[in-house]
Formats: sequence, structure tokens, C-alpha cells
Amino acid sequence: MSDWLILVESLSDIGQAETPHKVMRISDYLTNPKLFTARRPYVLNLARSYGYQSEGYYASLLAEARGHRVSPTILTMKELSQKSLYAHALPELNARLQEARSKGAEPVETLFIAFSHTPDKAYERLAREVSDWFRSPALEIEFEKKAPFQIARIRPVPPHKLKDERRAFFLKAMEAYTSGRIKAEKSRTPAKWSLAILMDDKEKTPPSSHASMKRFASVADKMGIEVEIIDPTDLPSLSEFDALFIRATTSIDNYTYRFARRAEQEGMPVIDDTTSMIRCTNKVYLKEILENADLPIPPTEILDEKTDLAGVMARLGSPVILKTPDGSFGANMVKAKTLDELKAGAKKMFEDTALVIAQSFVPTTYDWRVGVLGGEPIYACQYEMARGHWQIVKHGKDGKMTAGGHKTFTIEDVPENVVDVAVKAARLIGDGLYGVDLKDTGNGVVVIEINDNPSMDFDVEGQVLKDELWRKILTWFSNRLEQRLGF
Repeated sequence: MSDWLILVESLSDIGQAETPHKVMRISDYLTNPKLFTARRPYVLNLARSYGYQSEGYYASLLAEARGHRVSPTILTMKELSQKSLYAHALPELNARLQEARSKGAEPVETLFIAFSHTPDKAYERLAREVSDWFRSPALEIEFEKKAPFQIARIRPVPPHKLKDERRAFFLKAMEAYTSGRIKAEKSRTPAKWSLAILMDDKEKTPPSSHASMKRFASVADKMGIEVEIIDPTDLPSLSEFDALFIRATTSIDNYTYRFARRAEQEGMPVIDDTTSMIRCTNKVYLKEILENADLPIPPTEILDEKTDLAGVMARLGSPVILKTPDGSFGANMVKAKTLDELKAGAKKMFEDTALVIAQSFVPTTYDWRVGVLGGEPIYACQYEMARGHWQIVKHGKDGKMTAGGHKTFTIEDVPENVVDVAVKAARLIGDGLYGVDLKDTGNGVVVIEINDNPSMDFDVEGQVLKDELWRKILTWFSNRLEQRLGF
């Protein structure tokens, strides 16, 4: 990973004796663009001012232009310049504030934050979330002096304003932040770029196993790419990497969306991006775009609470499959054989959603899954139905899941119409990585679902391509980094 570079306006702000990393005057950085042609440093911009067209502003602007990773970014500077520009974050941050006080945190007038940490441990979660939103080395929160004592202001703290205990805390936090990510070189040749893989050890059925990602990292190392697995607490450190590969189950209302959003703000290639998450997550959206593109799907209707369910069953036949719009991988589905079952299933779903998907049941012994990356097919699997069940995964009431068998094929051995429909469907979503689920009915192929963040393990989806599957993904990232940074 690249070296750290500490930028200051005066060497009295942060001295070389106070950090093992290179300290440089901002003026020297601005006027010497060729100093770092052989490496790409991670830049901590500790300017006294981040105001528009100040030295600090230009330091981050030129760092981004030079392909250096920098904190804070121009976007962060702009957002923190006016309360109206960071007001979108305040409801969530005020909720964390009230949570801390409900647990006994003493009211304070200000809160100092350095690299996502604060001296007041009772407000540690608030500090992390503020830093998640606004990645800046040092921040100060001012609170309203009257009830409900909400956040009045968030502002960066320049290094020359740090005195005594605050300065000591800042230096210690900076040391921990930078030393935690710098590693010894794994080989004599420096890595071309670095990739973060987001995984969650608490997840029971992640889209990729740690064993598969260890294999992935081995392939990356041979390609001169550094890989590091990060976890849901590592959002403040995300910008130290060049790209992000999400291998935790995505959702628009969990941490994966925030990681993808931050990656996009940093200009990083990411699988999967927020647009893909939003589009794939919602089956109402998928129905519309697939029908508008004249791609085949089972007879499908969108229901609301006023829909005549008897008419739905008459039109779609029995059984009817009910799906919540935001379900994925076979979860949150009901197979209704009778009108009473249809009514009961719909009633329960309407407790959580305004719309429900109803679809004709298409019985097959297996589903096709075609993996599409950058608009091109890269793998294909047949997933067999779980024993005695109508889905490939049987979700037990106790949370236990039972899956059917699988077979993996070369793309050339898959029926042409299966691949053709899958690719066309995936291209409607975007340029990332998708798993398109299809059924071959004997009378044609129908699209069941388009998944962002599809399952990928070396012994299933990679059974045929083996390490070439990982090389394809790594090449996708490399190509997009080359387009953006020119390296």
C-alpha cells in the first residue's frame, strides 16, 4: 500500500519528529507535481484552512487530480463549509446523540473527534458515524445549549489550534490510524493498486467464503494487486484503497450501501454500486424494465391492498408465488395454492410494504444462474431445487437453510437463448457484476430475478474457470482504474 504524506502549512503545526511519515509543506506539494511519480501516497491534508481557493483547498484538489488518495476530499470540504450542505446527515447523527445520552452520556458543549475517535468514550459511536459521513482528520461538534441539545455545527479543526490534551489525543489517533494500515511489502515489486474486500464475519451465508477470498487474494498478488479484507467498522479507512469489492449481503438500508456510496464519492470502482443495489433490490422496478425491454418473465402482477385477489388467482392460475419487492435469493416468498393462502400471505406482506409481486408458478427441477460482468457472461450454473421443496434454497422456520445441488458449465455449453436473455437483462441494470436467474420452461426462457452481489465461490461458480474467474473480476477493476487514473 502507498506511503503516507502529511501536508501542513507550517512545520510548527505538525513536526517531522511527531510522526514517522513524511511531513511536507503544502506549498512544496503544490509546486512539485513530479515528486511522487513512482508511488501514490495517501495524503493527510492538515491545512489551517479548507476554504475555497485556499492552499488547503488546492492541496486536496491537486491530490485528486494526481491520483493520490486524500483526506479530506474536496467534496467533504464543500459539505462542511455550510450547515445546509450537511443537513442531510443531521437526523441520523442526532439520533446517535440521543442514543448516547439515553445511556448516560453527560451533556457537553463540544465534542472533539480525531480519526473517528473521541476522548469521551460515551460518544464513541457518534464520533464514528460523524467520521463516516465526513472523512476529515480532526472535527469538532458544537451542540445546542437548549433542549433538545442537538447538533448545532460540525467543523474541521486545524492543527495549529490543537493544544495540550487535544493535541496529544490527535497525534495518538493519527499514529494508530496510519500505522494500522501500513504493511510490509509482500514482494519486491510494489503493488499496482489496492483492493478492499468488505466481509462480515457475523453473516451466516455470505456471498463468498473466506476460503474463496483467500484464493482470490492469491490470484491478485500474482497480478501485482494488494488485497485486504475489511469489516463493517472500517468505513473511515475505505479511502486508503483504490477499489472496493463487496462480499457481504447487500441492502439499501444497511452498511453495504454506505460503503458503496462512500466508494463512489471517492471515485473508486465498486462492485456493487448503489444504483445496482437499488435496481436489483426492487422487484417492482425489475418487472417494469424487463417488460419494457420485451424480455420474457412469468406472468406477473403488482398488487396493493385493494387488489381483487380472486381475480389475480384466476388470471395467474394456481399456485401463485407472492414476493416482497425487496426480497432476494428466494427469501420472503409465499407459494399460495388456494385463495385463502393467497389472502393470508398477502395480508402478512402488506404489513411491511405497500406493494406485493404476484407471479405464476413456473415448475422446473433447476434454475439457471448466469454471472454477467461488465455486460459479458463469465460463468453459468444450474442450481437444483432443495429436496422436497419448490425453491433452490429451503428456508426453515428455525432459520436453517437447505440447498439443492449444483452443476457448473462453460458459457459455450449453455443454451444460447439462456445466455442471450441473461446478458440483455443484466445490461439493463448497469456495468457491474450480476447473477441473472432464469428458468428454461421447455417453451422458452423466462427471467426470474436479477441479483446484484451474486454468490461466488471457487468450488461452485468457479468450478470450471477456477482462478480465471477471479482474474476476470480483478481485470474489471484494473481497467476502470486505468481509465480513471491512467496507470
